[in-house]
Amino acid sequence: MRKFYAKVIAVLVVLSLLGTLIAGCGSKNVSDARKKVLKVSMGLGEAEWKVMKEDIFPPFEQKYGVKIEPLQIEAGDLIKKLDAMHKANAMDIDIITQDNMQLAPLVAKGLVEDLSQYRDMIPKEVIPSLVPVGEFNGKLYFMPYRPNVEIAFYNADKFKEYGLKLPTNWDELLQVAKTFKEKEGIGRVIIKENLGPDSTVQMFDLIRSAGGDPTVLNDEGSIKAFTFLKELQPYLSPDSKKADWNTPVEYLAKDSVYLVENWPYTANVLVEQYGKKNILAYHGWAGPVKESHVLGGEVIGIPTGAPNKEMAIKFMQYLMSKEVQEKLVAKLGWPSMRSDAYGKVADWQKPYFEAINEALKHAEPRPNLVYWADVDKAINGALREIIFENKPIKPTLDKYHNMIEEAKKAAESK
Repeated sequence: MRKFYAKVIAVLVVLSLLGTLIAGCGSKNVSDARKKVLKVSMGLGEAEWKVMKEDIFPPFEQKYGVKIEPLQIEAGDLIKKLDAMHKANAMDIDIITQDNMQLAPLVAKGLVEDLSQYRDMIPKEVIPSLVPVGEFNGKLYFMPYRPNVEIAFYNADKFKEYGLKLPTNWDELLQVAKTFKEKEGIGRVIIKENLGPDSTVQMFDLIRSAGGDPTVLNDEGSIKAFTFLKELQPYLSPDSKKADWNTPVEYLAKDSVYLVENWPYTANVLVEQYGKKNILAYHGWAGPVKESHVLGGEVIGIPTGAPNKEMAIKFMQYLMSKEVQEKLVAKLGWPSMRSDAYGKVADWQKPYFEAINEALKHAEPRPNLVYWADVDKAINGALREIIFENKPIKPTLDKYHNMIEEAKKAAESK
């Protein structure tokens, strides 16, 4: 009987080992197939995806025999998606480009790889100020990729028609907005007030240019910014309430708006798709203390546990190459992370890049805060109550200042 049980146990052990071996072979097959796919997450507009799919991805796919699977995921949604995949131990994204305003939560939650060992891959031609954006506690988690800054687009024909000069300060901006409203019966200047990330950027610029700190929100500069916006509000375009990073292109193309700050890609779309050569650009206006623009843009990261990390690292290096950066400059009008990527800029693009480079001189990065979502919520809450609900400025800002402080304390206590 003992011999019988011994044989049964031996058979079971063999079957178990055989099952493990078969499962291992199956896993290897899946892994091999997965390594031929590179899943890339980006948050792009239609015109931007077109360039990626037609000009950027194909050379890399051909060189490495890999198929790039593009994933359209906006910055805020990406954090939630990576967090869910990470907790389920089922990461299925290989590489990301992420808004530089929403990096801290990715690091705090352990959702991205430490890339410090690949620091040497950063080209020597990089704009130096872009590298620290990806650093946390002395480690490099994100590679530079795409700096960005809003510039002011204007309808040159309309400015000429009414004999207006480009505004360089708040007083002049107010006068331009008033003139357009008086002449045409409707506001033609946009300040983004969509109560989302776009209006946060706009308020950052206004508050900082008045000498304030948007993460404090109830200081003197913040009060000045909201006071000025309230004075300007009656003369703004009604489209200010829904203006985001994309809609100003349509407003400018249809001549429904004559002055608006937006991201540089706007120029390429207006000129190449709409033939709007009368829409020009300059760096924008200063506040009572200084000129300030949010240093926006995106960085490159690799999710923790990325299935195809080896290929992702190659693609990361490819995105930083002169070859790719030149294409992004020429075809999308994106500012480059490299100082040597402007050689293929067309003549018509040069004035726009002059405006971009001037704006970048006054660009300030957004702080990498774990409680950024609370700052964003507070700024837009104050915007809604003060501008749309006519609440008093100082008490309202005090309320949202306290909200930010509570979020800060909660983050520090973790």
